[in-house]
Amino acid sequence: MKFLDEAKVYIRSGDGGNGCVAFRREKFIEFGGPSGGNGGRGGDVIVEVVDGLNTLIDYRYQQHFKAQKGTNGMGKDRHGANGKPTVLKVPVGTQIFDEDRETLIHDFTELGEKFVLAEGGNGGFGNAHFKSSTNRAPRNANPGQEGEERWIWLRLKLIADAGLVGLPNAGKSTFLSVVSAAKPKIADYPFTTLHPQLGVVNAQGREFVLADIPGLIEGAHEGAGLGDRFLGHVERCRVLLHLIDATCEHAGKAYKTVRTELEAYEGHLAEKIEIVALNKIDAVAPDELRKQKDRLKRAAKKTPLLLSAATGEGVPEALKALVEVIGEAPVSLKAKGSQDPWTPATPPQG
Repeated sequence: MKFLDEAKVYIRSGDGGNGCVAFRREKFIEFGGPSGGNGGRGGDVIVEVVDGLNTLIDYRYQQHFKAQKGTNGMGKDRHGANGKPTVLKVPVGTQIFDEDRETLIHDFTELGEKFVLAEGGNGGFGNAHFKSSTNRAPRNANPGQEGEERWIWLRLKLIADAGLVGLPNAGKSTFLSVVSAAKPKIADYPFTTLHPQLGVVNAQGREFVLADIPGLIEGAHEGAGLGDRFLGHVERCRVLLHLIDATCEHAGKAYKTVRTELEAYEGHLAEKIEIVALNKIDAVAPDELRKQKDRLKRAAKKTPLLLSAATGEGVPEALKALVEVIGEAPVSLKAKGSQDPWTPATPPQG
């Protein structure tokens, strides 16, 4: 399933049905009177959050959604039927923006949440509605009101409890594959991960959702590399696990590069709680590891964790630190179950 986190969609609610001008004409009934019915109401356009979706890929192939029109009124006081609504199903974490891509219309954070995006037009009154003691035979009826139409942007921000950030090849995908049942692509070249990955982690008797964000490079906020478009997926995280490659040239500079990009992003990511960890410690000599640790400690102004996602060394300590920050109430409802958002099942792992 291809990952898509942004889509432009055209919506239009249904027009209301027209009112009817009619008179009752039956044998042996001398004064029939007006009998035109009202038109039906047009269908609404509704957005609903459903389970089982993690992407907006459905809106890649269908961009136009129109609700049904209301039926016109008819004679014999028959009112028109209301039009059927159109329901757009989206995953948890979806935001709706106006066409300018800046005006937020609604933010969906709970499963089952519904929002009426465009109301259908009211049906017109038939001539029977205008009947009164002074107007016994009205010959006028109202047309139905037009529905609303607009272009909107759907933007997905994944609901995760913790997020992995770092430079390309920092070992984020390997870490996610070790602590969860997720199976991200792992290779020894930069930008292996092209889309955010999710995994459910079981640690310290608790479950939480961990998001792996594609690597950042210098100038990402200006569009370099994959840019910062995926950073929105960690805006809702309570804690960031910042992985630095111990085999890089200078761990302190690598740390500062990512921090600069987080600070340049407008989602207040730089203010989130950050756990710093030096990864791939099994691939460097003890002397070099000591130097890298000191460099990272000076840059981050805190003592980093030491771990190796490949061997598992230091991984339980990192998960324990994440659990302590996340607390008792996870951000994501997915963390309350045992079903991984991306994979069929999640076996318990420490």
